Formats: sequence, C-alpha cells, structure tokens
Amino acid sequence: MKAVVRTRYGTPDVLELKEVDRPVPVEDQVLVRVYGTSLNKADLYELHPPFFIRMLLGGGRLKPKEEKIGTDIAGRVEAVGPAVKSFKPGDEVFGGGRWSFAEYACARERSLALISGRAKFDEAATLPIAATTALQALRKAKAGPGQRILIDGSSGGVGTFTLQIAKSLGAEVTAVCSTGNVASARSMGADNVIDYTKEDFTKSGQKYDLILGVNGHHSILGYRRALSEKGVYMMVGSSHPIGGLVQVALFGKLVSKLGRKRIGFMGIAKITTSDLEALMALVANGKVKPLIDRRYPLSETADAFRYFQKGHTHGKVVVELGDESPAESESARRA
Repeated sequence: MKAVVRTRYGTPDVLELKEVDRPVPVEDQVLVRVYGTSLNKADLYELHPPFFIRMLLGGGRLKPKEEKIGTDIAGRVEAVGPAVKSFKPGDEVFGGGRWSFAEYACARERSLALISGRAKFDEAATLPIAATTALQALRKAKAGPGQRILIDGSSGGVGTFTLQIAKSLGAEVTAVCSTGNVASARSMGADNVIDYTKEDFTKSGQKYDLILGVNGHHSILGYRRALSEKGVYMMVGSSHPIGGLVQVALFGKLVSKLGRKRIGFMGIAKITTSDLEALMALVANGKVKPLIDRRYPLSETADAFRYFQKGHTHGKVVVELGDESPAESESARRA
C-alpha cells in the first residue's frame, strides 16, 4: 500500500510517499481502508517535536521510532481483529487510528464510530481530534445554555467546532478572529464577532462567563480581567503553547484563589466511541457542519503540511485517498 512516511525529524520536506506493508489488525483492532484524513497541530509536533517532547513521549531522540504519522481517519472497514464486536467489514467508520496518512490504517475498536446520515468521508475525517477537543473542552468547563462564551481563536479547526457546539448548547457566543473570517464566524452562528486586529476584548470592559483560549495569546491576567465574577478561562490551545502552559501551570491556581474566577487547562483530548457518536449526531442534525479549508491528494501531503504550518487555516485541511473520495491537485483547482 501507499503511505506517507518520514525517517527523520524536520520540515514537511522529510515526508515521502512510499510502498509499505499493509498493517494487520490484532485483538481489538480494526483495519480501515482510509478515504479521508485531516491535519492537526499534533501532527506538526510529531513531524518535528522539541527535544524535551521526544524525551517525554519516547518518540525517538535523534530520529522517529515510527516512520508513519497521523491520527484522524475516515473510511471503510476492511478486516477486524478477533476481539472486535462492534464493527464488520464494509462498515463506514471514522475515528482515531495509527498512521492515517496511508491507504490503510489500524484503529482500536473503542476509538471508532459509524458514519451516519449524509456525512461524507472528508467531513467525518475532520472530526476525531479537533471536534473531540472542542466537545471535551466545553464539557470540562461546564458550558451550558444562557452562558456568555467567548472563543479566542474561532476560525481554525478546533475553533470552528467549538463555536458551533457552544451554539448547540444554547450559549451566547462571541467569536474572536481576524478580519477575513468575520463573515464566516457569523454564518456559523456567532452572536457577536470581535476582529482582534481592531479590538482587544480583554480591555473592552465586557465580561464573559467562559473564555476558551483555542489559539490564545493573551496573558492569564488579561483573560481574568474579561471574566465575570464566577467566570472560567479554559486554555485549549495557544499561539505560544509552551508559554501558555507555563502560565497556567505556575500561576493558574494562584490566580484562581484571588476571588471566584477560575483558570485551567483542558488537558489532552481522548477519542472515544461515545463522543464520536455525539459529534456525528450533531453533524447529522445540522447543528455542526465541518468547515474544510483545502483538500489534497495523498501524493501532496507534504504540500498540505506546508500550508497548514503557516497557521492561518480557515477550518480543516483534509487529505483524500482513493476513487471513492476523489481529490484534485491544488494546481488543478487553481487552473
């Protein structure tokens, strides 16, 4: 089978398309013929992780232990391991697998769900990491109807899902994005939109019950200033992830003790069947619509990474595979 691999750490230039052995599912694993996968920040970290991350996660100090990368998958079940009970060959599924930038990938049964309704493979492929992160962040922050929720970084993959899921909960949502994404934020249901190039919401005097820092770049004190009396700031991601985590880890508890406002970090999202089913239900009933910025064929995965790492995506970047999910090259689409 064809798969995108890398034998060393580095820029997207290290990615190569090669013929490799097809994986074989064991025990609770499901072999999926992949028709769609999408890019996440975790993939960028896996491509060239900081040295201390390599030490922490055991990914190989000088070179990757595994050649293939990727997590999000959507496709059709090809075979199942002996312990699998929920899926059978021919089922259309999506979820989190191993090495998704390939024609076939294995995933554990507990990290997959059925594709239902009219969802297509490319749409389902956007959900596993990004939409699960959004759902679990809102759940951990106890988001609910009537709350005033601000999403700092509403235009990327996680941000667009956070906005839509928050609206589905009945919240009053304020989206923070750049000028070019204002109209899109409104079309996804945002009640209010703040153009961060023109206004700093942390200094406006407006208060929010919940602030989700999806691509946060303000200080903890700035976020705290914009919270209501019992408000919560939840760090989901950051334009400066290390600095953001350090602030939350070192000062979050201290700041939280100064009154009734709370500062926290959502942690790492865990892909589960139950959450995938909840997300697919939101897609099926029209409350959430995956927003796809660009599509690439497997042969242009390196180009997809080059575009994604620029950091200005509007929604998700998808890689499509196979005749049932045809993809044109970027150059052909521009012609």
